[in-house]
Amino acid sequence: MRLALLTYSTKPRGGVVHTLALAEALARAGHDVDVWSLGRGGDSAFFRAVDPRVTLRLVPFPDVPGEDVGARILRSIAVLGAAFRDEAYDVVHAQDCISANAVPGCVRTVHHLDVFTTPELAACHERAVVEPRALVCVSAAVAAEVATGWGRVATVIPNGVDAARFARSAGPAGAAGRRRWRDRLGAYVLAVGGIEPRKGTRDLVEAMALVHRQRPDLELVVAGGETLFDYRTYRAEVDARAAELGVRPVVLGPVDHDELPALVAGAAVFAFPSTKEGFGLAAMEALAAGVPVVTRDLPVLREVFGATAAFAVDPPGFADALVSAAGTRDPARARAGRVLAGAHDWDAAAAAHLGLYDDLR
Repeated sequence: MRLALLTYSTKPRGGVVHTLALAEALARAGHDVDVWSLGRGGDSAFFRAVDPRVTLRLVPFPDVPGEDVGARILRSIAVLGAAFRDEAYDVVHAQDCISANAVPGCVRTVHHLDVFTTPELAACHERAVVEPRALVCVSAAVAAEVATGWGRVATVIPNGVDAARFARSAGPAGAAGRRRWRDRLGAYVLAVGGIEPRKGTRDLVEAMALVHRQRPDLELVVAGGETLFDYRTYRAEVDARAAELGVRPVVLGPVDHDELPALVAGAAVFAFPSTKEGFGLAAMEALAAGVPVVTRDLPVLREVFGATAAFAVDPPGFADALVSAAGTRDPARARAGRVLAGAHDWDAAAAAHLGLYDDLR
């Protein structure tokens, strides 16, 4: 089959990671795959090298000083839509609301559902659930939300995980990398995804203030970010609250692809306090590295992680779970986490997508 996968960015966000890994698995299965994306701010490549069997179609998208979120959403849709050419693709598959709006009539993966206050973004989100010819969800919980809210039946295909990459960093071969991060950061609680409302960063800061009463040596480290949306106001609120509580997060920003597994494997515990998720890929990568995970008690995360993670609902609960997880490793839970992560295979995910594509042809 000739396939087009569309995403909105070249940065290491969850949907972009998914797009590239799925594209590579589809190419390994013998299919002709193009990945279309906006090259924001002059980007001419993705955040990592991509299998050369996948053809990359990056559409220039220069920054516009002073552009607000709504205008940037509309321009993103217009620019990607104007550049896209349907080159006799058998299936066009969008991985986010922007690319789904840019190419109507596509298949679309709903990674998670959210509520937006920016009118242009809210409208983009709505159209991208209502208008695609078929929907995919990465968990049954999100598919149930789609069915309840929009009356649409989505095909559930869980994410794959590059478990081996993170497992290697937890073993002897990764010792030097782990040591570099620990020498730099000390003992640390790691969160990946940047500082934004959906990631629950403020609750994590509140929890760390309580953690420090028992473990003042544990640093809070936040990696990732680089979203399309503007969270400066939320970031300022989190910074102000952290200063008030005496919590000093180490904010790394985007971490090089090759350095990320060692950063994850070096953590004492992985914190995942997201308020909205579709699967939890970053937390699954932490399990692959043998790192204990503390996550928010959401139906989707109960579905995905089961007994391999600890769950909390509020800052005190997160604090207790973080201290417990960082203090004594549970070998049985760590083994179960590695097994779970290893069971999520990108080639299996690609095969499930191909079955759906065949049904749609």
